[in-house]
Amino acid sequence: MGELVFVGTSDAFGAGGRGHTAVLVRAAGSTALVDCGPSTLQGLERLGVDRNELDAILLTHFHGDHFAGIPFLLLAYLYEDERERPLVIAGPPGVEQRVRRLADALGYGLEDREWTFDIVFLELAPGAPVEVGPFEVEAFEVQHQKEVEPHGLHLRAEGRHLVFSGDTGWFDGLADEVRDADLFVCECTFYDRGYDFHIDYVQLLEKRDQLECGRLVITHLGREMRAREDTTEFERADDGSAITF
Repeated sequence: MGELVFVGTSDAFGAGGRGHTAVLVRAAGSTALVDCGPSTLQGLERLGVDRNELDAILLTHFHGDHFAGIPFLLLAYLYEDERERPLVIAGPPGVEQRVRRLADALGYGLEDREWTFDIVFLELAPGAPVEVGPFEVEAFEVQHQKEVEPHGLHLRAEGRHLVFSGDTGWFDGLADEVRDADLFVCECTFYDRGYDFHIDYVQLLEKRDQLECGRLVITHLGREMRAREDTTEFERADDGSAITF
């Protein structure tokens, strides 16, 4: 049996004091982190999760609230933990260059350091499954700003099928991507804004019958959604929420 732990569930602006996007997935003796926002280290610490548990980071796109925590995590592994196990960082095309440029911009460049562990970068292409430990990971195209190389993720492990929307507006193919999934973790940033690049609650409510999946959990919640958190009809993730699958 596997487990999801929501480390961070806010939008880019930390709505409600919650952490930036990060979801821990445990299955078959391995642990992956889906996205790694800038508050991820603090979130793991608050939840009592040993960061050395992580075997892989799986990125949905290159907005800072989804991947800016990586340089801090790498340096913590090097200077505090003396990590020796490899760490896989899998994401959209250009993932290695993006992470290196980010680290440089933060003043924590990855070059000229004596790493005690290997950093293995893997590029994910839509429709091309990749094995990452016990996880089968497959990207799919979504509707978000193209310059950040957005995609959603299929994860298969323990005989279960999980889908992560990443950041996306509604698009007709989304229902096909989540069909027969055991769990769909879906962004729901706004209540009723009608943006092209984010799903809002009213829109998701209208489209719910098209989503032929099992459990649906909303996350990446902005201020509007936090203000209505006791009235929504969907199961809502919060920092520290755990789900077994």
